[in-house]
Amino acid sequence: MPIVNERLAELGIELPGSPPPAANYVPFVISNQQVFVSGQVPFRDGALAYRGKVGDKYSLEEAQEAARLVGLNIISVVNQACGGDLDRVIRCVKLGGFVNCTPDFVDQPKVINGASDLMVEVFGDCGRHARFAVGTNVLPFDVPVEIDAIFEID
Repeated sequence: MPIVNERLAELGIELPGSPPPAANYVPFVISNQQVFVSGQVPFRDGALAYRGKVGDKYSLEEAQEAARLVGLNIISVVNQACGGDLDRVIRCVKLGGFVNCTPDFVDQPKVINGASDLMVEVFGDCGRHARFAVGTNVLPFDVPVEIDAIFEID
């Protein structure tokens, strides 16, 4: 059994299906050995699982769960890009995190940790990445979190 799939099984994680694009773009682009993953939002079973602002509708902990779900969607897209073989992942290079939050909410990095921690859980040291986490007044569909990613593959 491939190593990453084994780790997913140990963690009790089943990857969701890749959510379809919401507009005129593709879920990922491969250029050389890099997979550029389009911004992902908290889809579960084909529907948005979270809608609303962090600091208003969602607590820090709930927002971290939303970011973890976004991370699962990112991994699902990478799995698709790798033809179902996540062992092709050399490294998670970078995550870019946006948090739809109230003006007084300042823990955007802690929210995006929901996805960052997942990358390390799934890919080990290869999951450690560069990152940004910023707050914004609104995101598409009023989701609390959107994250894009760059991965290196063989």
